[in-house]
Amino acid sequence: MTSIFDQYEQASQVSQRSKPVSEAMTSSGYITMQMEDNTPMFSKQKMNFNPSDTITHVSVANDYLVLAMANGKLFRLDLKQPDKHEEIEYTKFHPNAKLTGIFLDPLGYHLLLAFIARNKDGYPELVYLHRKSSKLKSVSKSRNYEVTEVGWNYENLSENSTGPILLGTSQGHILETELEADSDRMFTVNQQYWRQIFDIGRGTDIPITGIQFHRVGTSNKFFIFITTPTRLYQFIGNAVTTDGKPSLQSIFYPYLTTPETGFQEIPSTLKYSRLQFYFDKNNIPKTFAWLTEPGVFYGQLDPTSQQNSNSLFTQGELINYPPDSEPKTEAPLAFVLTEFHVLLMYSDKVKAISLLNQELVYEDTYSVSHGKLKNIIKDPKRRTIWAVTDKAVFRYKVVREERNVWRIYCDREQFNLAKEYCHHNPAFVDVINVKHAELLYSKGDYEGSARIYAESKSSFETVCLKFLEKEQINALKVYLSSRLEALEEEDKTLISMIVIWMTELYLSQLGLLRRSGKTNSEQYHQIQSDFEVFLLHPKVSKCMQYVKSVIYDLMSSHGDKQNLIKLTLINEDYENVVAQHIYKKSYLEALNMLQTLKKPDLFYQFAPVLIEETPKHTVNTLISQGAKLNPAKLLPAFLSCETDETHVTEIIRYLEFMHQNFNVKDKAIHNYLLTLYVEHDNDALMRYLERQGSDVTMVNYDVHYALRLCREKKLSSACVKLSALLELWEAAVELALQVDLALAKSVADMTRDAETQRSLWLYIAEHVITKNQDLKEAMSFLKECPLIKIEDILPFFSDVVTIDHFREPICQSLEEYNNQIEELKAEMEDATKSAEYVRGEIASFRGRAAVVGAGAACAQCGIALLLRPFYLFPCGHRLHADCLLAEVQPALGPARRNKLADLQRQLSVLSNIELSTATSSGLPLREVLRNELDDIVATECIFCGEYMISCIDKPFIPDEDWDRVMKEWE
Repeated sequence: MTSIFDQYEQASQVSQRSKPVSEAMTSSGYITMQMEDNTPMFSKQKMNFNPSDTITHVSVANDYLVLAMANGKLFRLDLKQPDKHEEIEYTKFHPNAKLTGIFLDPLGYHLLLAFIARNKDGYPELVYLHRKSSKLKSVSKSRNYEVTEVGWNYENLSENSTGPILLGTSQGHILETELEADSDRMFTVNQQYWRQIFDIGRGTDIPITGIQFHRVGTSNKFFIFITTPTRLYQFIGNAVTTDGKPSLQSIFYPYLTTPETGFQEIPSTLKYSRLQFYFDKNNIPKTFAWLTEPGVFYGQLDPTSQQNSNSLFTQGELINYPPDSEPKTEAPLAFVLTEFHVLLMYSDKVKAISLLNQELVYEDTYSVSHGKLKNIIKDPKRRTIWAVTDKAVFRYKVVREERNVWRIYCDREQFNLAKEYCHHNPAFVDVINVKHAELLYSKGDYEGSARIYAESKSSFETVCLKFLEKEQINALKVYLSSRLEALEEEDKTLISMIVIWMTELYLSQLGLLRRSGKTNSEQYHQIQSDFEVFLLHPKVSKCMQYVKSVIYDLMSSHGDKQNLIKLTLINEDYENVVAQHIYKKSYLEALNMLQTLKKPDLFYQFAPVLIEETPKHTVNTLISQGAKLNPAKLLPAFLSCETDETHVTEIIRYLEFMHQNFNVKDKAIHNYLLTLYVEHDNDALMRYLERQGSDVTMVNYDVHYALRLCREKKLSSACVKLSALLELWEAAVELALQVDLALAKSVADMTRDAETQRSLWLYIAEHVITKNQDLKEAMSFLKECPLIKIEDILPFFSDVVTIDHFREPICQSLEEYNNQIEELKAEMEDATKSAEYVRGEIASFRGRAAVVGAGAACAQCGIALLLRPFYLFPCGHRLHADCLLAEVQPALGPARRNKLADLQRQLSVLSNIELSTATSSGLPLREVLRNELDDIVATECIFCGEYMISCIDKPFIPDEDWDRVMKEWE
C-alpha cells in the first residue's frame, strides 16, 4: 500500500504543458487528429531497498550501484539482481580520513574512493576497489594529491585494468595513470605508471571539478574538457599510442609553453561546478553542459570542425535557471544532461529545463521524510537516471522527451529540424508547412512559399487568392504545378481545372510580352520554355485528351499560333492546324506543315483541297514525299479537281514520276494515267503503250478498258496496238489497213502461229490486190512473207490478167515442188534399206546359240549357275533369276515394282491347273506371266545396260559391309 508520503511525492511531480502553436489549427487539413501525448515525460520510482544509514555519496555505471553511507560502509548492488547486495566497511582502512568522493568507471568494475585527512598531520589518499573484490587497496603514489575528479577511459573494455585515465586534484594538477587489479598484493593496487602532465592553475590551487576525454573519430587525436569552478578548458591533440593504449601526456605539450587560451570563463562564487556529456546511439559525444552559478553553459560538440581552432564546440549558450517563488534561489547542486533537457537537482527538488527554449517542463519536489537530495547521476552505459536522498534512491523514467521538440524548432523557424523530430506525424508536418509557407510569404519569397503551401493541406482557394491579391502569377503557377504533381490520376476534374488555369496564365504572360514587343527578351524565352515543359508533363498530356478543345480555343483566343502548333505536335493532333491554315488560305504553310509532320493520312485528307487551289506546289510536295505516299489513295483527290490543262498537267507529272522512279504497278493508277493520255495527249499515249510492251500479261493497265476508251475517242493507232495485244489479229489488221499498210504488215508479223500469220498476210494481200490490181506490189508480198505462194494470191486478180504476168513466180513455185518431191524419194529409199537390215539382224539372232558349261558361275553371287534358274544375256553375262531380281527390284519405279510383286504373287498362289490354262493368245497362263516378269526383270543386262549407268554413284562396298571388308583387308 502506497504511503501518504509517496502519494504526496507523486502529486508534487508536475509536467508543464507546452504552449500551443501560434497558428490556428483550422489551417490544417487534419481536424480530428489528437495533437498531444498525455504520457508524462519524466516520472520517478522509488527503489525498494533501504540503506542502513544516511547516504553521503553515490555512483552508478552499467547497472551497478555503489552508495557510501555515514556509518563508514559501502553499499554495492547489481541492479540486475536487486535481492543481492553487500556492504563493505571502509573506515577500517583509513579511520582518520574523510571520504570526499567515489568514482565508478563506465563498465562498473573499477571504483576509486577519494579521502582527505581530518587533521593537519594526515594526508589525502586514493583507494581502489574492484567489483569482484571486497578488499580496499591504496594507490600508493596518490598521497599528497587530493583527487577531486576522474576522467575515465570510455574505450576501455578490460575488467582488470582501467586503461589510461586522468585524475584531477584540488590543486589543479592533472595526473595520468593506469590502475590494474592485483590479487597478489593485498594492500596496494598495481600502478602501470603515474605522472603529472599539466597544471591548470599554473602554480595556484584551483580545484578540478570535471574531466572528460574522448577520441576524435578513428584517428589518434583526442580532445579533453576540464572544468574548474569558473573555467571550462579545452585541449586537443594527437596521443602517442603504445601497445594499443594512448598516452595523453603528449596532448598537453603545446599548452605548456603558451599563454592560457582555449577556455570559457563564467564568474561564479560557488566552489563547485559540474560537467556532463550526452552521447548519441553510437556512443559518440554529441553535446556537453557545464553547471555554473549563473546557469548551465550548453553547446554542440564538433571537434572535427576547422572553423575555429580554439573551440571544440559550436552554438554555445548559457541557459538560465528557472525562477523560483522564493526571493533567493540557490544554484543547483548537480544535474543530468539528456538529448533535449537538463535535469537540475536542488536540495529538495528536481527541475527539468528544455535546452531549446529554456522553459521549465517538469518539477518534482521531494518530501522531507527522505531527507535532502545528495546527487542526481546518469548511468553512462544504460542511460538510466538516478536521484539519491539521505535515505532513499529513486529512478527516473524518460518517455519521448523529443515529443515537443518539433514545436520549439517550428517556433524558432528551424523547419527542417521540426519535420525531423515530428516523426512523420502528418498533422504536425502540416502545421510546420503552413507556418513555413506563411513566413516565406511575409518575407516576399512568394515562389518558395508556394512550394511549401502545395505540401500542406491548406485550402486551395485560400492559397490561390493570397497570390492573386499580390499579383504573383509566377508563384501561383508554382503552387498549381506542385499541386498538380501531388494529385492522383483519379482526380481528373481537379487536374483538368489546374491544367486549363495554368495554360491561361502562361498564355496571358506570353501575350502581354508580345504586345510589349519583348519577344526576344530572356523573360519571354524562359516563360515559353517553362510552358513547353508544362505541356510535356505526363499528367498534362493525358489530361489533354479530355480538354483539348478548350485548350485550343484558349490559344486561338490569344492568337498564339506558335504554341497551338506545338501543342498539336505534342498531342499528335495535326489535323486541326492544317485545317486552320487552309481555312485562312495559307496553302503553302499547310503544305509545309504536312511535309514537316510526315503523316500520310493527312496528305490523303487534305490533298483534294490543296491540289484544287495550288496544283503545282501540291504536286511538288507530293513528289518530295516519294514512296511514303500511296498514289492509289490520292486518286480521289485527282478525280475531284477540275479538268483544265493546269491540273491535268500536274497530275500527269506526278503519276509519271511515281511510275518512272518507283515502278508503281497499281492498275488503277495506270488506268487513270491512260485515261488522261487518251483525253489530253495522244502522242504520250502511244509512247506509254510502247513502253508497256507487247505482252498482255506484263502490262499494268486494263487492256480491254483501254481498247474501249480508244475506240470511243476513235484513236485508230492505239486501237491497233491494243487489239494486237489482245491477239485480235483480224480486227487489228483491219484497223491497221485503215491507217497504214506498213502498220498492217507489222501486225501480221507479230503473230507466232504460222497459219494465222499466213491468213493475215492473205487478208492484207487480198485487200491491196483487190483494190489496186498492182502486180509489182503482189510480187513484193511473195518476197515479204515466204508463207504465201503464187497460187494463193492468183484468185485475187481479175480475169483480165493473163498468166504471162506470173510466169516467173509460177516456174519458181513448180521448181520448189519438184525439189520437195526429190527429197521425199530419197527419204523413202533410206527407210527401205533400214527395214531390210533390221529384218536380217532378227533372222540371224533367231539362229544364235550359247553354250553354258557345268562350271559356269553367276556373275552376281559367284555360285554355280546351273543350281538355280538363270538368265543368259547376249553380251555373255549370266545371272541367277533370284540374284537378278534382288538387284533390279530396288531400282524399279513404283508402278513396275507393284506390277512385279503382283506377277510373283500370281505365280506363287495360282495352282498348276490354273497356270496351265490357255489364254487368248494360245499360250498357257504360266508362260504369259513368265514373259511379263522377264520383260520387267530381264529387259537388259545389269552390267551392260542403262542400269549400270544409273548406279554410277552407288558405292562398291555397302555401308553395312564396310567393317567386315576392312577386317578382311587387315
